[in-house]
Amino acid sequence: MVINSLSSVSTSDTTAIGWKLAYQRALWLSDSIVIIVSVFGSQYLWFTFLGERVAQPVEDTPLTYTWLSVLLILGWLVALAVSGSRSGRVIGMGTGEYRLVVTSAIYLFAVLAIVSYLTTTPVSRGYLLLGFPLGTAALLTTRFLWRQRLRAARRAGRGLARALLIGDDEENARITNELDRMPEAGYRVVAVSGPGKRTEFTCGGASVPFLGPVDDVSRVLAMTDADTVIVASDAALPVQKVREISWRLEAGRQHLIMVPSLTDIGGPRMHTRPVAGLPLVHVETPRYTGAQRIIKRTFDVVGSATLLLVLAPTFLILACVVKATSRGPVFYRQERIGQDGRPFELIKFRTMVPDADAKLQGLLVKQGTDGTPLFKIENDPRITPIGRILRKHSLDEFPQLLNVLFGDMSLVGPRPQRAGEVAFYDFAAERRLIVKPGMSGLWQVSGRSALSWEESLRLDLYYVENWTLMGDIGILFRTFRAVFAPGDTAH
Repeated sequence: MVINSLSSVSTSDTTAIGWKLAYQRALWLSDSIVIIVSVFGSQYLWFTFLGERVAQPVEDTPLTYTWLSVLLILGWLVALAVSGSRSGRVIGMGTGEYRLVVTSAIYLFAVLAIVSYLTTTPVSRGYLLLGFPLGTAALLTTRFLWRQRLRAARRAGRGLARALLIGDDEENARITNELDRMPEAGYRVVAVSGPGKRTEFTCGGASVPFLGPVDDVSRVLAMTDADTVIVASDAALPVQKVREISWRLEAGRQHLIMVPSLTDIGGPRMHTRPVAGLPLVHVETPRYTGAQRIIKRTFDVVGSATLLLVLAPTFLILACVVKATSRGPVFYRQERIGQDGRPFELIKFRTMVPDADAKLQGLLVKQGTDGTPLFKIENDPRITPIGRILRKHSLDEFPQLLNVLFGDMSLVGPRPQRAGEVAFYDFAAERRLIVKPGMSGLWQVSGRSALSWEESLRLDLYYVENWTLMGDIGILFRTFRAVFAPGDTAH
């Protein structure tokens, strides 16, 4: 019943409120079950392991550990609710939901430690140190599974907020394209308002009603059954008009979203601060401090060394397969451009015929892409049969762990390109070289071979401008998933 609660919200729900409430109720029930099992399970395991009574009292108090577990469960559920971890603002996209789940556990643990200290109540450390990590890990896992279900529902057209988009043609097209490309974000444009006179707005092969300039937003929302108003930065609406729109929206059911002209700027770099009634948005310049570099490098060294040890048998098997199935060396080495434009030698398992590089230019000319900064051949005839399998599952990339360990690359970052590709870079593309190139990156887990150069560049720049360690961990997790389930966009 819980698993099907999201599906029970039909497409006839005209606002996002129906599916959102069902999803939040499902999360609440799921969180409750996970926390109850984790806390009582930890109590049972810890005290059974010690050979003591499960329901024994907390030392020097009349309170038993069973009642302490009940209080801990209630406190954990309250912490999750107060933190907003089930808010419609964080569910479905980004790492905010996971971060709130983790911080809720940390704050609860801190409060319990402080109360225990102030009241001089000695609580079993093992019981807590077992319960909190297990419970947090289980919560993150179930939240991830629920998110996959939500994303699948949104891709199928369910659970989407219906949006009225207000702006000029260029901004309307940009926003519509992005929302169509990422249905997981949860928005579907159902009508467009802007300058001009016509009946339809066409973008990407799809058409939605074009309403022209809108005077009565409430009437238009009722007419289109929309629950969200998205105002683009170039909408040229006076301040009073925007304020009127916000006043006329139904609280809790209808929402106003302002899209700034700033693109590819992540949340940590943006801060809103009201000054004299003006909501000023402060945008921090991306900085890569010594501490950030040390953290990333440590993560790379530990991660690459661990993976090299774990994957050593797989390396040997793949090397034998490559050698036995095609003529030529096992490894392929090629000069690529790294951080700050420095060249380095990239290592991969060979997936092409030995003279592949000599044939590249002719193939690029033949397909008409020799003047672009992405040397990608469709249906590349140079790839060996076993090479196609290795490439589809990214197994040919494994030797680059050595590049990471030696410091030429990072586990996550923009993919390194040839000097010939870098020669086509403009000022924006050159910012890819601020950080070390990576084995995996944001665009690889967002579309792989299906993305154009412009889309790939935009995702790489977003990564460069908004790097975080949690972001790297998220990309690596999605990379591991793509290795086992590469999908149709992997070539």
